[in-house]
Amino acid sequence: MKKFISLLLLTVISIGLQAQGTYTRPCDNEKLVKKARTWMFRGKWQQGFTAALPHETVNLVEFYEQYRKNAKQWKAAFKWLAKTDLRTIPSGKHPIPGTTLVASVEDSKNGPLEKRNSESHYHHVDLQYVVSGTERFGIIEHESSTPKDQWRDDVIHYNYDLSKARFYDSAPDRFFIFFPSDWHIAKVENDSNDQGIRVIVIKLDYVE
Repeated sequence: MKKFISLLLLTVISIGLQAQGTYTRPCDNEKLVKKARTWMFRGKWQQGFTAALPHETVNLVEFYEQYRKNAKQWKAAFKWLAKTDLRTIPSGKHPIPGTTLVASVEDSKNGPLEKRNSESHYHHVDLQYVVSGTERFGIIEHESSTPKDQWRDDVIHYNYDLSKARFYDSAPDRFFIFFPSDWHIAKVENDSNDQGIRVIVIKLDYVE
């Protein structure tokens, strides 16, 4: 219960912060926002995965809508997370049974911000859960950003205003979801002495 109350407060704060700039797809339909929050708190989407909840940056309306539109993939992804020993499974790509999804288990390291690209995806959603270590993620503001190349293999990179970027460190009780409107930077060096991480990445289809 404490986790849910904490998440609710963070969600309210993050919605207030979005008014200061565009960092994700906005939604001015209060009924839909309330419906998405209620759906998230009820937790049926978890499919037994109780280790983590959505990070405060997750667009709950997008989460709610995409889950409903593409329930088979989302259910399979969370079932796989729930049933898999994420700390001991070998690194590499693992097919998720009954779907075309693949879970990438990455043992990697964070790097200096200047060497990390910002990106977004058009056809896919990134579900990312940091199992061990601390990964710093950046979210960039839309109006102050411009594409610095063309779309290639469902990814595009951006020039962005660093002063308007927001950075968040992962925690084992939170996962991140990046929808096409979430322009992000992954694997950014944090303030600790250990930059090693294990992160699970599942790319789900984005349904218009």
